[in-house]
Amino acid sequence: MFNIPCVLMRGGTSKGPVILASDLPADVQERDAVLLSLMGAGHELEIDGIGGGSPQTSKVAIVSLSDSPDADIDYLFAQVMVKERRVDTTPNCGNMLCAVGPFAIEKGLVAPKNPVTTVRIRNLNTGTFVDAEVQTPDYRVSYEGDTQIDGVPGTAAPVGLTFLNSAGCKTGKLLPTGNTTDVFDGVEVTCIDMAMPMILIDAHQMDKTGSESPADLDSDLAFMQRLEKIRLKAGEAMGFGDVTNKVIPKPVLLSKPTAGGTIKVRYFMPHNCHKSLAITGSIGISTATIIDGSVAQKIISDQPKDAFTNIVNIEHPSGKITVSLLRCGNKIENTRAAVIRTTRKLFEGNVCVPEIALAEVI
Repeated sequence: MFNIPCVLMRGGTSKGPVILASDLPADVQERDAVLLSLMGAGHELEIDGIGGGSPQTSKVAIVSLSDSPDADIDYLFAQVMVKERRVDTTPNCGNMLCAVGPFAIEKGLVAPKNPVTTVRIRNLNTGTFVDAEVQTPDYRVSYEGDTQIDGVPGTAAPVGLTFLNSAGCKTGKLLPTGNTTDVFDGVEVTCIDMAMPMILIDAHQMDKTGSESPADLDSDLAFMQRLEKIRLKAGEAMGFGDVTNKVIPKPVLLSKPTAGGTIKVRYFMPHNCHKSLAITGSIGISTATIIDGSVAQKIISDQPKDAFTNIVNIEHPSGKITVSLLRCGNKIENTRAAVIRTTRKLFEGNVCVPEIALAEVI
């Protein structure tokens, strides 16, 4: 048995251990074997690890000093599958991202300032940069505050996240197929790569209202099979090849808002509906609302333009996420997006990993 130092943190509406890269094996196969063991992957409850039995609570953030002159720290996100013995480092996670800045300050990787410390983060999954504004009164990270985000009980200190260069993060193109819309399986979609590769679909084209609960969508097997069929075709068209065993691109149902927002979404991860919304997903969806002819823009086309030029309020199953868009020049690819999230340190210590975890790769 050996011990891995970690801090269990809630980041936005996600939760998982945040670990220094130096405390994990440098070899990728050995590292993944350790992550599978410590999270308890391969069991629906992750009963033999610290994972929470849900994609939202089976996430790991790996942090190190950055060798880039443009960043303070590097962040590698690892999605540990719940029922499978598999780790995916293809996507980014914006919710866990908001835990990375406070962690880096407390571990001495970034010197705190008073009253706010801006941490420039390079996401290794996508090669993109994010500025995280962390509350550090008297040079100490503060987790307590009055900011509330939907999907999380109570309040906490705000963490501001500004995504600096998210367009084409995995494909090199904002619109990877070269088209604003494509048709797969008779359904019009917009394939977009902005912080997260996604397939945006009008819910009504899938015979849905867009107001269904995540549980109702997950239990509709015929719908889920059709959604996966579209995802596989779109993944091929976006340049990802066979995405059967990949968690990108993410399919998203869009519909008109019903609670005063700009647009309503149901976001898939990709085989379960998110109970709220991924932050990276919110960046791409909000950007799509200002792309003429996109599925998102068509849905909100009857709204006054000044209602969504700068602020996009996205309705999701647990409430809303507000995204601020900053247009930099005439190219939508240069758009920057900012969100406010919260984070909390839940536990700090060591997670125990049996030595047998490495037996298959040593």
